[in-house]
Amino acid sequence: MTRVLVTGGAGFLGSNVAAALARRADVELVIAGDVREPSALPEGVQFEACDVTDAASIAPLLREHCIDTVVHLAAIVNPGRDVSLEYRVDVEGSANVLAACVEAGVTRIVVSSSGAAYGYHADSPAWIDETVPARGSDEFPYSKHKRLVEEMLAAYREDHPSLTQTVFRIGTILGPTVKNQITALWDGGRVLHIAGSDSPFVFIWVDDVAAAMVRAATGGPAGIYNVAGDGALTVPEIAARIGKPLLTVPAWALTAALWLGRSLRLTEHGPEKVRFLRYRPVLANDRLKREFGFTPTRTSREAFEEYLATHPGVARADANGSTQT
Repeated sequence: MTRVLVTGGAGFLGSNVAAALARRADVELVIAGDVREPSALPEGVQFEACDVTDAASIAPLLREHCIDTVVHLAAIVNPGRDVSLEYRVDVEGSANVLAACVEAGVTRIVVSSSGAAYGYHADSPAWIDETVPARGSDEFPYSKHKRLVEEMLAAYREDHPSLTQTVFRIGTILGPTVKNQITALWDGGRVLHIAGSDSPFVFIWVDDVAAAMVRAATGGPAGIYNVAGDGALTVPEIAARIGKPLLTVPAWALTAALWLGRSLRLTEHGPEKVRFLRYRPVLANDRLKREFGFTPTRTSREAFEEYLATHPGVARADANGSTQT
């Protein structure tokens, strides 16, 4: 019987993963570890205070509950505001969790990485599989931190093989309550589009992410896997679906505008944002389906449709005839 600690267990993804684990007959205990106790817990889930930046507190928690599996999801929800805090949580916190797992004899860790670990590069292939190096992009702290954590994980695979790892490089997660820097791109009257770049998105519905993590935590294969629905949607396709016109801007013009805007403190975004918009990693999920044995229930397009159905204000009422419900 598996006994699991979910770090970040009170968050959007963590609460879904904890709830899915608690429904499994072969999971004996699910601990949602987080810095703040949620107002409500899923049935069968127990809360414990867990601050991944407090290195000394993690191993005793693991030993107290005889945890054999950790699902490590603790992260800053909306990165980009406090880089120092993000580093402490994302990088140092991951180091603390890994060290505590080894100290407490945990045998399996499931880690939420990101497609951002690949970085935002003009020379990336059109579809990125797991053989592509996780180069990150150092001008984006979130991407840099994911690269650093993946390097740390690689070292642990060499030095501590008894701690089995499943690492998920996840695309853009959509869900009924999600609201973040990505979804904000579709909230305005027009959809920003870099001239000459389709900038495809790969989407994954939160239930599919949770199901993949449950499989990993309950005997699924170790390894590194991209997690995304089949297919992709380009920015023009998204704009057409939600019934909003494109705001097409040359890359050089947007770069100059962002440089000026940040210089005048009119925006927190700088010219490096253009690379994020132009060279988003497009994740191939073949290994997830073939080797991990998991096929998402929704394609990227279906996940986006479900997002629109649960966020009725995003698409205009006359988009494609009507909003999907």
